[in-house]
Amino acid sequence: MPPTLAPNTLRLENYILANKYRGYDRYDGLESPLFKLPALNNKKLRFLVQQITKRSLLNLRPLLGIPKGYNPVTLGLCLQGFAYLSQVFPEKNEIYLERIEILLDELIRLQSKGFSGACWGYDFDWEARYASIPAFTPTVVATGIITNSLFIAYELTQNRHALDLCISAVDFIRKDLNKVYEGDLFCYSYSPLDKQIVFNATMKGARLLSQVYSINSDSSLLNEAALTVQFVMKHQNRTGAWVYSHNDNRDWVDNYHTGYILDCLETFVKLTGDETHRNNLELGFQFYCDNFFEHEKIPKFYDQKKYPVDCTSAAQSILTLVRFGKLKIAENVANWMVSNMQAKDGHFYFRKYKYFTSKISFMRWSNAWMFAALSYLLFKNSDLR
Repeated sequence: MPPTLAPNTLRLENYILANKYRGYDRYDGLESPLFKLPALNNKKLRFLVQQITKRSLLNLRPLLGIPKGYNPVTLGLCLQGFAYLSQVFPEKNEIYLERIEILLDELIRLQSKGFSGACWGYDFDWEARYASIPAFTPTVVATGIITNSLFIAYELTQNRHALDLCISAVDFIRKDLNKVYEGDLFCYSYSPLDKQIVFNATMKGARLLSQVYSINSDSSLLNEAALTVQFVMKHQNRTGAWVYSHNDNRDWVDNYHTGYILDCLETFVKLTGDETHRNNLELGFQFYCDNFFEHEKIPKFYDQKKYPVDCTSAAQSILTLVRFGKLKIAENVANWMVSNMQAKDGHFYFRKYKYFTSKISFMRWSNAWMFAALSYLLFKNSDLR
């Protein structure tokens, strides 16, 4: 490992801190003041504009007056990174513990109001293909990412406030999300406003239940988590892959959503001791390794093509590879990313295409995810520090 990984991780950390966790998001197009006007409150128009700002190679946000956002998921991922680095750099332990407390207070403040338990949503209106989700509407994805970070912080620092938020969030998962059933099996909805069947989303709910079960041994949590895990395993392809969703046309297979499912399933198996789906886990991870890496170092976005190389996919690649003990490939991915997609000021570029690179800095999508991933790699491999 070249001696640049730890400094590059800290340079990214400094960039995030200098910007006070604020930044643009890939999906923040509707935060333009233009779309607060009643005349532009049209679903098709809003979806179109969001797609344009999401896909544009140029950053249109300053032109559209879109402010830099303050996203709870960014805070959660940074809290996760700080928890890892508190162990990597014990001489800075007090600094990291203080940062964790500050972010905990912010996450408590930014909880979505009016639900059964702790929960979070993105800080922007989101016009999705199958749902309209207003800013701060809680989702199982945002809540699942944040609670996973909180649970990791609890495991590493014994911060009881972090665990209490996880315990509270279980009530949001169980009481506020819709359930779509196939016999006795079910899928949690993406948010309380829809009934989408999204495999990685329901697995995040299962992961949280298994994490809290590992603390309080409440068998009802295990039983409920097992039913939605079985639902997702039922829909695994023979190759080991999962498509993004069920009963609609979002039938692609991509890197980071596959990584989410694998991470959640591995956590479920480890914390519950339920080995029922061990073969699904092994088959899924084999598919992941065989299809999402070029030369065991360049993370592919889709299973069938190399480009684009995307920051969230790269970060999730590192997280999943490290979790499954593939440290060398994770190291290769990290090296490739810092060499090809990190700017001098520490931030990471959005995407690298075959002939050009989109250098937009997205705080959640790129920087927070890469910070959590690089910190995890440093934490798990002492030779890289």
